[in-house]
Amino acid sequence: MKAKAKTNRRDAILILNFGGQYCHLIGRRIRDHGVYTEIVPYDLSLAEVEALKRDLDIKGLILSGGPSSVFEQGAPKCDPRIFDLGLPVLGLCYGHQLIAQIFGGRVESSEKKEYGPTYVVVDRAVGVLEGLERRERVWMSHGDTVYELPSRFEVLAHTDSSPIAAFCDRERSAYGLQWHPEVSHTEKGDLMLRNFIFLVCGCDANWDMGDFVGRAVNEVKMLVGDGKCIVALSGGVDSSTATVLACKAVGKRLTAVFVDHGFMRTGEPEFIRETFADFDINLVMLDEKDRFLRKLQRVSDPEQKRKIIGREFVRVFEKVARKNGAEYLIQGTIYPDRIESGYERHSEKIKTHHNVAGLPTKIDFKAVVEPLRDLYKDEVRKIAELLGLPKAIVWRQPFPGPGLAVRIIGEVTKEKLEVVKAADRIVTEEIEKEGLDIGLWQYFAVLTDTKSTGVRGDSRAYGFTVAVRAVESREAMTANFARIPYDVLERISTRITNEIPQITRVVYDITDKPPATIEWE
Repeated sequence: MKAKAKTNRRDAILILNFGGQYCHLIGRRIRDHGVYTEIVPYDLSLAEVEALKRDLDIKGLILSGGPSSVFEQGAPKCDPRIFDLGLPVLGLCYGHQLIAQIFGGRVESSEKKEYGPTYVVVDRAVGVLEGLERRERVWMSHGDTVYELPSRFEVLAHTDSSPIAAFCDRERSAYGLQWHPEVSHTEKGDLMLRNFIFLVCGCDANWDMGDFVGRAVNEVKMLVGDGKCIVALSGGVDSSTATVLACKAVGKRLTAVFVDHGFMRTGEPEFIRETFADFDINLVMLDEKDRFLRKLQRVSDPEQKRKIIGREFVRVFEKVARKNGAEYLIQGTIYPDRIESGYERHSEKIKTHHNVAGLPTKIDFKAVVEPLRDLYKDEVRKIAELLGLPKAIVWRQPFPGPGLAVRIIGEVTKEKLEVVKAADRIVTEEIEKEGLDIGLWQYFAVLTDTKSTGVRGDSRAYGFTVAVRAVESREAMTANFARIPYDVLERISTRITNEIPQITRVVYDITDKPPATIEWE
């Protein structure tokens, strides 16, 4: 067997982004296997591929899913010449349909759409499908279907609704999967991706997160130069990690600003003060509860809430910046925030994040610096551990920047804030008392805008309905509802209805993501 030539370049898979919500999840899954990925525009030119090759040993291409139909006018298309580069190619969902169309196959709108869990019949377990059983559970999300293949292509799998759910052209090492192997709902999705990157592409696992800290610190130094900075510190792992990275980069020229907008969990400001007392960081804590609550009066739309909160955060930061001469704003924005906000070209907006699309268009800073912008939550946790952050921060459950304002459906009032804070505290206490928090991504209470009739003693009561939400996830792009034991749910319900007189009903949310999001708003 011929030995591989040694190279200082990292093996890499390029992912052509056609605007699918799971595009970066593909990259995240591949990184889990120790192989580097670059997310690139779908219309990447051959010259750009050659430029990337100077630093990367590109071993394969993945064409992502996307919201378009391949046969509609203006649908995004890649340069067909990329198939002449001699690189293995894997098309997923939209990418699957696009490969078939480019080579002369027939793609049409399906009579029966497929959304959610589906069982496929594997006709040939070769290449990407090697090691699969005859019948496999996968996650579908498509309205178009490949009905005829180009010449030389082979059918590898089918469903009742999709006669060509997977195919290959083994001469070109081109594969297509109608489903999404990157989402956790596809039971052997990791195996399919592993087959592609190692079996088909021949990658070596030669990438890790070890050098990220140095790169991020250097990037912040390069962007801000000798300028002063403000970092938005909320106390979650994202903002805390960004704060410590920024401190390493700019030292005493950094001011960490914690804004209490009134929508925090019980005891949050005290937790922040205690946690960061041991860090050599200039910490400013501001009480702006009245300001934010006043701005949200008579506002019910969740997108408007997020934009108002994002705008007011920036205005508060600008006030601090004017006082100490800061020119740059540093945020702990991570990739799921950006992708759900429709930040990238051709991607669909799921919801606005207050620190991304929720920012006002005009801000009083030279730049907004986001050193964690391409990382997922579990990657951020690894960096936080490397930086020596306490476990109470590293493994803290995610909390939305707008806080409880987006866990109150409808208008935010003082009464509703008191109710949801109390309910959230009870959920947290009961989950953590049982040790269930170790396996959960998030667990919290949502105050719905539904009221219902109840009974207290011998009298009729009429009060709020609270929804309890607990999910398991790896990176928040997909999630499964948690199977909380009934006795724990019963204690949560009993405590909430007994201790909070305004609540008459408690329900448990059993919806996965997708189709739902983790947060309700």
